[in-house]
Amino acid sequence: MLINFADVKPAQAYAWMASLIVPRPIAWVSTIGADGVRNLAPFSFFQMVTSKPPTLLVCPLLQRGGAPKDTLANIRATGEFVVNLAGPAQAQALNATSSAFEAGVDEFAACGVDPAASSLVAPPRVAGAAASFECRLARLEPYPPEAPSCHLVFGEVLAVHVDDTLLGPDGVLDPGKVDLLFRMGGDWYGSTGAQANFTLSRPA
Repeated sequence: MLINFADVKPAQAYAWMASLIVPRPIAWVSTIGADGVRNLAPFSFFQMVTSKPPTLLVCPLLQRGGAPKDTLANIRATGEFVVNLAGPAQAQALNATSSAFEAGVDEFAACGVDPAASSLVAPPRVAGAAASFECRLARLEPYPPEAPSCHLVFGEVLAVHVDDTLLGPDGVLDPGKVDLLFRMGGDWYGSTGAQANFTLSRPA
């Protein structure tokens, strides 16, 4: 089967790519707006870029109509964000924060997610997350430039909080203990641990 992407709609291209480029790590991004309201939202268009300097990439899609999501607006306004990595126990809460809340809604409060103070940036991190990367905006680019559908958000990692239970006796991260959520295609999720893949329907 050959699919020429010139002949399919963007939603169809998304479905094929999101179902085949798997698994995808999830950036559960916490920010604060210029008005001081907290925001929390998941993004599976996310990856590390380089370790020199340590840099992450998150790609928030624009909303229908071209308006930026609150995450993007907050990062643009403050230059700070936290990328939290969730485990299976936080799947329901993470999924709940993907709802299309009205601007000005605090997803931490609305979805029952406990915040924890960050060390070097203003946005809180997610309490109980496997890891939380405190980031400062390094670069922000609309893509594609002539008709943006998303923004490329490069964040320099200033610090990371790591759950102590993931460390070995030597104080070094034990990869065998790391159990993180990841996205598959459609409503499918999975984890890096022993748990089988499972589905979560996006909230209305």
